[in-house]
Formats: sequence, C-alpha cells, structure tokens
Amino acid sequence: MTIEEMIRTAGDAGASDIHLVKGLPPRFRRDGRLEDMDGEMLTAADCEGYARELAGEAYERIREIGELDLAGTFAGIRVRINLFRQQGHISAAIRLLSGRIPELDSLGLPPAVSQFPSMKRGLILVTGETGSGKSTTLAAILNEINRTRKGHIITLEDPVEYIYTPDQCVVNQRQIGTDTRSYGDGLRAALREDPDVILIGELRDLDTIETALTAAETGHLVFGTLHTNSAADSIDRIVNVFPDGLQRQIRLQLSTCLLAVLSQQLVERKNGRGRVAACELMMVTPAIRNLIREAKTPQIASSMASAAQEGSITMDNFLVRLYKDQVISARTAKEAARDADYMKRYVLV
Repeated sequence: MTIEEMIRTAGDAGASDIHLVKGLPPRFRRDGRLEDMDGEMLTAADCEGYARELAGEAYERIREIGELDLAGTFAGIRVRINLFRQQGHISAAIRLLSGRIPELDSLGLPPAVSQFPSMKRGLILVTGETGSGKSTTLAAILNEINRTRKGHIITLEDPVEYIYTPDQCVVNQRQIGTDTRSYGDGLRAALREDPDVILIGELRDLDTIETALTAAETGHLVFGTLHTNSAADSIDRIVNVFPDGLQRQIRLQLSTCLLAVLSQQLVERKNGRGRVAACELMMVTPAIRNLIREAKTPQIASSMASAAQEGSITMDNFLVRLYKDQVISARTAKEAARDADYMKRYVLV
C-alpha cells in the first residue's frame, strides 16, 4: 500500500490520525480509538520508505534533529506529519485535516465565540490537549475574519495546517523552521508587518508570551494556543513561565489585554458515531480581571458560573447541556467532568 492509498483509505473511513511503527500494522484513529488498517506488520524499511515519501527532500534533517514536523497534501487530503526516531527506527504520526475550513457556527461552540471575529484588539486563547480541535476552531474563526473584515492576517504555525484563500483580508502564513526561525523571531517581525490579526500556533516560551502580550496591548488581535485544560490553568501556565520578580507585572498585563479563554475537549457522541466538542468559555469580565490581577485564579471557576450573561460557561455545565440534549451519554459526561460531585447532581446513570 502506498502512502497515498493509506491516507485515502483512512480519509474514507473517517479517521483522524494514522500511526506507522516498525513491528505493528498501520493503525488509524477513528472516534478516538486506534484500529488496524490491515494485518501486515511494518518493517523498518517500510517505515523509512513511507517517511521518505512524506518528507521528500526534508527527510535528511531527521538525521540531525531526531524528529521533523511538516505538512502536505496526499490523495487530495491535507495532512500534518510528525516523523520521529525511536529505538533506532523511524515512526510517523499523521493527522488528517479537513480540506475545507468549517463554518464557525457549525462547530457547536458556545454562542459567545461568534463575537471573536469582530473583536479588534486583545488576546484570545484556545486551549486543550493535543487532538482536541484547537486548530479547527482557530481556522474557522480566522476564516470568518477573512470573509468579513478588511485587514491583514499573519499566522505563525509549526507546521502550516489549514490553507486560507484570501478574501477580504490579506493573509500571510509563515511556517516555523522554514519561513522563520522561531515563534519569537516571527512574532517580533510580524509587529513590523502592519498586522491586524496575529495567530501564534503555540505560546511555548517566555519570549513568545511576552511579545504576544505586547502585541495585544498595542492594538492587535492576537490568538494563541496552550496545552491546558481550563481557563484558570491557562492563566497560571502563562504567569509561571516568568520568574517570580516579573509575575506581578505579567498578571497586570494579562488582566488588561486578555479577552477570552476557550478550552476544548472532544468527547464521544451517544450514538458512537464520531465525537463532539465540549467547551469551557471564560469571557473576561471586570470581576475576572481583578481575580487575575490579585492572583486568585482558584476563584475564577465560580466567577465564570455567575457570568453566564456575558457568555461564559464552565466545562461541567457544557457537559450537562450536551447530556440533557442527548448528544452524549451519562458515562461520557461523568468521565469528562472536572467536578464529579457536581456532575452527580445533574446526570443520572
């Protein structure tokens, strides 16, 4: 089976990922579970051959750095690829991306997310574990901006995933490692490139976070991602990147420029066919700004619960809503909940 045939087969099956590992058959992930594609075990030569097909001329870089991130199109399907060496052999993890950027209102996100494309300046975070749908959500938001506003969008991605077709906006997509050396370098350069909207694929380090906060403070709309599971965790993750002497200043900056934090996870639908996004949305209110400034992040969840009129919703309340709408089962709601005792009050087995 060629790599094109493998990706086409996985795409036709509705899979999200493909894994190629020596000594195992090719496997794809469908509805969150790994399944064998066929029974043939992959040899080291098979894995290397697939990796060379996927990477092309960039393959030799694996000898130097041990892993490689890239993106490409195979069998008409856009994919994100990570090649890596393990126990002396090459493995591959391939994420299948939709060829079409979905409409924002088709994703089932909290209604207040529809306000994001019209916001003019500040920082918006989209968070969640790997594979939680962050890239898809951000692509839908940016594409809505692209269709409805006249401005300049710059993305910094590792690698570039969804490809935007410029509409009302000028769109420049820069890939880390090929178009710019790092997120920090690309972001500093972006501030000299007359941007209106900046997407930072990952807020990885102090330098990038500091520059992102500056960009948000100086009149740009900045989107960034973090691998955190809640709004409060996101605040703490950003602040804790900085040394103790700077943390008070960073809290002050965050309290003035942060607009919203959307946290996502994908959970299994009740009928077993596919997954649905479960979300927590914190719209930053004056009360939440005070909690951020005063380092009282544990109180953020209760403040969100009382800010529903502004569009905020906790993860547990969103799960309860999905359960009551019969989208997910009681078991799924309980497994995905943050507060098991809270969930017991609203979800019956």
